Amino acid sequence: MTTTERPPVAEEPTRPGASEPWWPGPLLGFDTETTGVDVENDRIVTMALVHRDRDGTRVRTWLVDPGVDIPAAATAIHGVSTAQAREHGTAPRTALDQAAEGLATALRDGVPVVVLNARFDLRLLDAELRRHRLATLPQRLGGPVRPVLDPLVLDRAQDRYRKGKRTLADLCTVYGVAQTGALHSADVDAVATLDVLEQILTRFGDLTTTDLSTLHDQQVTWHQTWAESFNAYQQRSGRPTCTDTDWP
Repeated sequence: MTTTERPPVAEEPTRPGASEPWWPGPLLGFDTETTGVDVENDRIVTMALVHRDRDGTRVRTWLVDPGVDIPAAATAIHGVSTAQAREHGTAPRTALDQAAEGLATALRDGVPVVVLNARFDLRLLDAELRRHRLATLPQRLGGPVRPVLDPLVLDRAQDRYRKGKRTLADLCTVYGVAQTGALHSADVDAVATLDVLEQILTRFGDLTTTDLSTLHDQQVTWHQTWAESFNAYQQRSGRPTCTDTDWP
């Protein structure tokens, strides 16, 4: 586990007498790199929590020994081999508990968690917590995991008809985000996700006038609408309709 600090971000002025806006922060970015894409059976290999507010950006990372072999295809993406994880990784129960409590603490304080494709990372985290007999995020919070901000859901809703893929790399290109390192590293991806969110909020300014609770609920609806449309397209094309309509 490592902790690093980055330079402060520029402070946005607040109009005299105006209520404090939520979007300059604090925000908490979260990202994982894994053994695969099966949320119930694959394991977390690296995680990052990135706290950003008016004073700057602080990064906390974990390298995890997942307890299983890391497939070569996964290593080719994130660069962590089975041998590296076994030699240098933290025991999963310790790392998972620390990361989950960091997320839960932020959410209890009303700090939004920012996750690209949140339905994958948050569900995989909860599956891992159950696997190691640790409290899940809903159990720690005593209720739903909210507020969550998902740049993928926001981008799909605000720029619905744009053609092309919407991976993190694609979104960085669309929104002019300069990457500070190689993507598919949890800390780099979490920082880039926060940067993409900032640019989405700049481009679609109406989002910043929406309170966090309402914006969370809107994302639930926006994802459901997109998933139903995508599933209908898949059905017309003779392909399986496997996209879950629930978010996050």
